[in-house]
Formats: sequence, C-alpha cells, structure tokens
Amino acid sequence: MGVWASFKQWFVMHLLIGYIFLVSGFIVCFLMFLASIFIWPFNKTLYRKVVCNLGYTIWSQFAMLGQWWSGSDCQVVLENPDDYKYLGQERAIVVMNHKYEIDWILTWILSERLKVLGCTKIYGKSSLRWVPIIGWAWHFTESIFLKRQWDKDRETLSKDMNYLEDYPKGYNVLLLLFCEGTRFTQEKHEESMAVARQKGLPELKHHLLPRTKGFVLTMRGIQGKVSSILDITCGFMKEGAEPTLMNILNGKAVKGQFYVRRIPVAEVPIENDEVCSEWLHELYRNKDRIYDNFEKNGRFTIGTPVDVPWRYNDLITYIFWFVLLCLPLFYYLAQVFMTGSMYLQLLIIVLFGMAWLGVRRMIGVTEIKKASKYGKTSSSASVVNGEKKSN
Repeated sequence: MGVWASFKQWFVMHLLIGYIFLVSGFIVCFLMFLASIFIWPFNKTLYRKVVCNLGYTIWSQFAMLGQWWSGSDCQVVLENPDDYKYLGQERAIVVMNHKYEIDWILTWILSERLKVLGCTKIYGKSSLRWVPIIGWAWHFTESIFLKRQWDKDRETLSKDMNYLEDYPKGYNVLLLLFCEGTRFTQEKHEESMAVARQKGLPELKHHLLPRTKGFVLTMRGIQGKVSSILDITCGFMKEGAEPTLMNILNGKAVKGQFYVRRIPVAEVPIENDEVCSEWLHELYRNKDRIYDNFEKNGRFTIGTPVDVPWRYNDLITYIFWFVLLCLPLFYYLAQVFMTGSMYLQLLIIVLFGMAWLGVRRMIGVTEIKKASKYGKTSSSASVVNGEKKSN
C-alpha cells in the first residue's frame, strides 16, 4: 500500500471529511429552510432553481468521494447506442435493481457527469425524511416519501406527481425508483420467490418481485410530464473493491457498470392495472436475464459501452467547501492547542468524536446488514399481489 493510499485511511482524514459534510450540510439545509419560507410561497419556479443548486453542493460531495477520492468508476453500457443523446436531456424515471450498498452512489456519479445531479430525487420510506442533512435535503428538494400504507401512499403519489411538470426548463428531473421496495438479501429473495410460486409467476434469480401498485399509479401520474423510463441494471466488477461506503471513504476504488435501456413512457400500457403490472413483471424478467449475463461473465457482454466524460464541477465544489470550512478550523485549532486550556482541548476532541459517530451512523443506514425488513413475511403480515398487507 502506497503512502497516499494509506493516508486516505487515516482516522483524522475521515474526521475531516465528516466535518466538511456535516457543517456544509447544516448550512445548505438551513438555506433550503429559508428558501421554503421566503421563496416557495411566492415563486415556486425560483425556489426549485435555488434548492436544486443547493442540493448539488451536498450530493456532489458523494460524487467527488466516489470519483476523485477513491478513483471509482461507473461504465455505461447502452442497449441502444442511439439513446445516448437523450441521457441528461429529458425528465426520466430511473428503475433500478437494488443489490448493493452503494448502487445509489453510482447513480449520483452518473448524474454528475450528465449535469443533472441537483435534480435527482428518490422514492423513499418516510423515515428517511428525518435523517440529518441527507433526509432533510431530500425533503426540501421534493423527493417522494412513502409510509408503505397504501391508502396514504396513493394520495401522496397522486399529489407529488403533479410537481414534475412545474420544473423550470433545463432542470431535468431524474426520479429514482426501486420497485423491489427494499434492498436484495438472500432471505428476502427466498420469501419473495415463495410468493411467486404461490401466484404462479415466473421466479427471478437475482431480484425480488417488483411491487406494482405504486408503479401503476406513477405511470398514470407522469403522462405528459416525463419522457422516458431508464431501466438501469447495476453490477460491480470483482476487480474493484467490495462496494461499500466505508471502502469508498478509505479510498478504495470500486468498479461498476450500468446497463441502460431507454423506454419511452408512451410504450407503457396503462389501460388497466393488470396489464401495467404484468408489463413491470416482464421488465424485471428481462432485468434478471441482463444481470445473469453480468453474473456469468463478470461484466456485461451485451450492449454497447459508451464514454460519459468526467467533469470537474464536483471536485471544484468540494475544494470550495474545504477552503471555506477548513482554513478557519485549522487556524482555530492551532490557537486552542497552543494557548487554550486543557478543558477546551478535551471539548474539541469530544466534539470531533461525536461528529465522526454521526457520520458513521449515517453510513450505517446504507449497510446491507441494516437494510429494511420491508418485504419479509411474519406471523402478522402476508404478501398479496406483490404488496405487503397487514392482516
């Protein structure tokens, strides 16, 4: 291991990264809060421009850590190379598999390269809204939060789909949708396939059964507002490090691939729930075959690889935060440890320790072993029509 690689794993460097993220995040979320009070009631278009650009200054930190700090890369493989001209140039729903801890970081890296990172949004469980900084920023940038209670979620989806057509020109929204409802684990897969056998559906090797109700309602709500579905299948190659957020923080490069299929929204049948649901199931059967190609070959051997060039914007933004936040910090710490009291020095150490614990707790949200239990059956719940329904 070289000196630079070892340097990236130093505890003090992780503290510094955590400090920049936390302080910049609190500043940005406070500015978003002010915008929600003083801009949103009077000019929603201006508000969306403001929060998209503010959101970029947070999300770009993950893109920077992925690309420039760890040297990770994400190669795009297109089913149809002619679709390259649409990437980043239209509003789209991203339907993605969810097998890895950091598949979402690859999505942000690709969004950064396509110049739409500030306009990325998610479908997320409602508890994510309260995750400090990340959840708050998702809230202010109008991500869609679901309680996984269908009556309430149906109302939320119907209302939140309307804002998509209100975004200003040039602000192309990418809305990330994990139709499986939760991250893949072997236990959840076994239970999901038991449901597939019960319902007479073909079994999937690499995915959970997609949850169809929200997808159907989404497809009806985005008509005329969103141009396409980007069906993305993500895989990580074995020549890279294990795809975890801690490995990226430690400067270890992961190597991912995206297999991308562009499907015009007009091609999705929405005449009735059953037909639209079957269309989604067929999409996941195709996804299964695509990922099987990756599993067997260690990379996608189908489709056409395309080069999506890196940009410097995320690196420049991070340098801005470093200069703004770290130079005063270094000066203050030098004064404290040269002339300050022992109690003040201990307080500084404790505060930095608490900051690191906060960042580590947020990292824990991404870990597979702490993934949602959504989709698991129990004595008090059963799965019906691909949805979790309380008895």
